Amino acid sequence: MATERAAARADKWSIAWILLALALWGVFTILMLSSYGPEYDGEPRCEGPLLNPYENRDGTCASELREWPALLGILAVSTITTVVAAATTIYAKLLPRLAPQPITHTQES
Repeated sequence: MATERAAARADKWSIAWILLALALWGVFTILMLSSYGPEYDGEPRCEGPLLNPYENRDGTCASELREWPALLGILAVSTITTVVAAATTIYAKLLPRLAPQPITHTQES
């Protein structure tokens, strides 16, 4: 009985970790791919770091979140949350199987 409650609780935590990991991967993807900066003729002046990695980041294209150290930090946090989500999901699925099973006695003739 307690194992079933613990498995249900671990399953809810695994869903929360998965949602957090997905949100962080979404933020990372948006920062890497989306254009930003002041608009010129309706188009942003600066492209994302993955689309144009050699763009001059001085002046109008300077953005602290678009610099590589910040992006690598977000990538690291995204990777850690993904690993924790996977481990929690596996734990939640295996917990009922790891619980001690009641011993049933059979009568021998």
